[in-house]
Amino acid sequence: MKVLLSLCKKAGICLLFIGALTVTWSHFTGLGIRDYMNQTFLNKLFGYMEPFHLEQTAAAASSLEESKDWSQYPAYEVIATGYTAGYESTGKKPGHPGYGITYSGVKVKRDLYSTIAADTTVFPIGTILFIPHYGYGVVADTGSAIKGNKIDLYYDTVQDVYQEWGKKKLEVYVISLGKGDLTEEELTSLNDTESLQVFRNQMNKKR
Repeated sequence: MKVLLSLCKKAGICLLFIGALTVTWSHFTGLGIRDYMNQTFLNKLFGYMEPFHLEQTAAAASSLEESKDWSQYPAYEVIATGYTAGYESTGKKPGHPGYGITYSGVKVKRDLYSTIAADTTVFPIGTILFIPHYGYGVVADTGSAIKGNKIDLYYDTVQDVYQEWGKKKLEVYVISLGKGDLTEEELTSLNDTESLQVFRNQMNKKR
């Protein structure tokens, strides 16, 4: 009986100690007991693991189209054409001070996140779209013929435009709306996203 009472006493002391630790932890972290039982707590405690999770997801997908459930983003039907920095698209030739420079001021780029043109009343500068079979497009440019539901996708050469795109009617997905501006630093940062480099490498191999 004495042994049983001793064990009960020790168990009670342990429970009080655990309770005290829980109260102290809750005080400093702002997490209540319910948080320990749900995903919110796990996200707060292990949020640093998210990039690793994204890298694993990206590595498991065979294409950018398969890397996410794009249906979770707002869809918008557009007519998409392709353009280059050349005279045939912009009326500018190499040597012109504005050659290869978009309306936003950043240089044209075909990359993981490419520069595209859009009607800024529909998609403000800086808006990020996902365009199936093209990739991510960042609205950086405008065009006199690009109004309403039209977008223009940048390619390095006219040959690339005709061979890889042409003109298509399709749904694009709005990842985020821009605030009206875009910098080279922001574009570079997007293209350096670590979890997506596997797809960037795939793009480079195809060139």
